[in-house]
Amino acid sequence: MIDVDGEAGGGQIVRTALSLSMLTGTPVHVTNVRGSRPNPGLRPQHLAAVRAAATCCDADVDGAAEGSEEVTFEPGDVAGGDHEVDVGTAGSVTLLFDTLLALSPMLDEPLSVTVTGGTDVKWSPTMAHYRRVKLPLVARFGFAAEVALHRTGFYPAGGGRATLRVNPGTSTSASLTERGPLEEVAVYSKAAESLEDAEVADRQADAAVDALDERGLPVGEVVGEYVETSSPGSALLLRAEYRHTVAGFDALGERGVTSEAVAERAVEAFDEFRDGPGVVDHYTADQLMLPLAVGGGRVGIPAVTNHVETNREVIRRFGGDLQVEKSRNGPALVSDGDFLVSN
Repeated sequence: MIDVDGEAGGGQIVRTALSLSMLTGTPVHVTNVRGSRPNPGLRPQHLAAVRAAATCCDADVDGAAEGSEEVTFEPGDVAGGDHEVDVGTAGSVTLLFDTLLALSPMLDEPLSVTVTGGTDVKWSPTMAHYRRVKLPLVARFGFAAEVALHRTGFYPAGGGRATLRVNPGTSTSASLTERGPLEEVAVYSKAAESLEDAEVADRQADAAVDALDERGLPVGEVVGEYVETSSPGSALLLRAEYRHTVAGFDALGERGVTSEAVAERAVEAFDEFRDGPGVVDHYTADQLMLPLAVGGGRVGIPAVTNHVETNREVIRRFGGDLQVEKSRNGPALVSDGDFLVSN
């Protein structure tokens, strides 16, 4: 039984611990769940991740209740199959997906999980970022997966629906140490149908394209769309395609914030990345740590954030080792790939 203290971080510690427990076949006991948060314990989105993981490996679980500050998870055998999960709120669908994505190297047949919740909400990758940035990067480590979006869900109603299909993969070493020249920046903008008269998706996209043009940056595909949702909202992704990597920069619409301001937020995040170190974007860095620990390799990151440090500690508790080394492109996470996966 591995003991993990969840006080120093948020739900990411729980999700990482669940993934590692299933990957290694080792029971885990997480205490002080989200202990440093104003509302500690499992919230609906974290509880949904626990239940989804338990379903996919026939686990024995103690403490799976909303508000619980202690969870024990004893995994059984991971298997493919079709499952459905309802977060019950606008809690992040993409973060729940992350708990199960790491199972790819263990599968003999596909695992399909359909989740209802928030597809484009704060504090998590938007669905476009997950599909167009994260999945292509984890594929370099041999993690095979795809996502089908059925319905977009914004805060507060949620009601989004998407299916993650995790396919059998073979973990492999990958090196992400150079960006190479910027080839193009694609723009993906969407808004609720109720915002079509205000041309929100179009204005977000147009403002982003104008800002990229002003900087002399190559603009690739530009998509603006209106979708059926339960709550009004909008989302924008800039996908920067470099010769050797890809990075993404999100912004969400908010009441009282103009479409042009939403675009400005995404462009400013891209500006910060272009002017700084790292080969992957700030938010993707900690999300590549499990594939890196399993497959091995090297990933240049913009900074060693608290999320990176807490994830490193959880991985270390399970016997993995991710070193931080300095390079001319900033800090890099390095793994020998000797992390044992239970098959």
